[in-house]
Amino acid sequence: MTLQEAHKLYNDKNYEEAFVAYERLAHEGNPDAQTSLGYMHQTGQGVQKDEQKAIAWYEKAIEQEQPYALFNMGLLYANSSQYIAQDIHKAHELFLRSAVAGVDLAMYEVALMFEQGAGCTQNYSEAAFWYEEAAKRGHKEAFNNLGVLYKEGKGVPQNFQRAYVCFSRAAEGGLSAAQYNLGMLYDRGEGVEQDHDKALEWCRKAAFQGHAKAREIIAGLQEQGKIVF
Repeated sequence: MTLQEAHKLYNDKNYEEAFVAYERLAHEGNPDAQTSLGYMHQTGQGVQKDEQKAIAWYEKAIEQEQPYALFNMGLLYANSSQYIAQDIHKAHELFLRSAVAGVDLAMYEVALMFEQGAGCTQNYSEAAFWYEEAAKRGHKEAFNNLGVLYKEGKGVPQNFQRAYVCFSRAAEGGLSAAQYNLGMLYDRGEGVEQDHDKALEWCRKAAFQGHAKAREIIAGLQEQGKIVF
């Protein structure tokens, strides 16, 4: 059975058959199958959950620099687990290797770590670079966070127009934080013509999704009798 056939079994939720197929391919040295097999052990799909076996298969795949194995191990080191102690420096290293290999989720995580100085020296320019790379691949949170950097001028020249574009892309994708940020740009006329109606519209959308600051603003306007939600 080919890897593509194994993937089809998995996508069709035939987990037990997929597990058997991945296992055979994994023992033959296929790093993609090793990664998938590790993930199934980690999540208990088609087999009893076993994190030790998951780690063992991820490590085999990492020997061949499999991008998603690097990312999955990075998550384990970032969050700690039963068998892996938290090590944010190791997590950053793994995320960076995965990001270089093209994984958008890893690009976002490594950007976040560069922005926060977690597991590495804080570097807003590197954060902006990796947020942009993830955003190019459609990552909504990366668009929003890149917009914040442009709005605040961290790691990039301050540019409200670019912040507006970034927030818009993420807001239209349904991200509440971006909807709130976009509303604030409209409210202040930063990077876009001031429009209080649009500001309220985006703030409402964010509030509806549970965004705390947006809910506070809407509640305050309601109490003042300025709007009916």
